[in-house]
Amino acid sequence: MADHQEASVTLPSDPVSVSTARQYVGDVLTEWGLPPDADVADTVRLIVSELATNAVQHTLGLSPTFTVDVRLDRDERLRIGVTDSHPRFPQRLPAAVQQDNGRGMVIIRWLTAECGGRLSVCRTAEGGKTVWITLPWTLPVRR
Repeated sequence: MADHQEASVTLPSDPVSVSTARQYVGDVLTEWGLPPDADVADTVRLIVSELATNAVQHTLGLSPTFTVDVRLDRDERLRIGVTDSHPRFPQRLPAAVQQDNGRGMVIIRWLTAECGGRLSVCRTAEGGKTVWITLPWTLPVRR
């Protein structure tokens, strides 16, 4: 049995890519044994939507693409990362701005924690960033 599985897709920084990213991750997780109607599958799709939306909206046109990485380590830890080439890390917006938008990272953190996971952000070698979520994986994996 392999200790590691991974999948990746790079998409244009365009609003239509958000649904493509969500569908891609959902399909990969179904291949790996997560039922598409599982509560955690819905949660992961929502998290991916928020991460992809951030990569499209908040890079100010400085990241022509974003990449979604899906990794399953030792059949016990699922990691999903969204990478863009913009150097600015996600920031919490002032409350007045959050009335219309700016709650994406709050939603992502809350959903990730609710599933027993964690969120991290790291710089890429090229100067961009990857926002990672790590969640426990409790299902047998299909190979």
